[in-house]
Amino acid sequence: MENKLKELRGERGWSQSDLAERLDVSRQTVISIERGKYDPSLPLAFKISSVFGEAIENIFTPNESG
Repeated sequence: MENKLKELRGERGWSQSDLAERLDVSRQTVISIERGKYDPSLPLAFKISSVFGEAIENIFTPNESG
């Protein structure tokens, strides 16, 4: 799954730690999601959507290959 987490975070001037604190997760979790190494749970995806004020489908998109 691809995502716009890093882009959205950058637009707001937030560090990975800032976003992790807002989501109540570790900085490592934010790093893993941004790199596409970890797909968030549905509750976390909804929380991310809420924090950015964006629809989930505007943040997360399936990979072209799968």
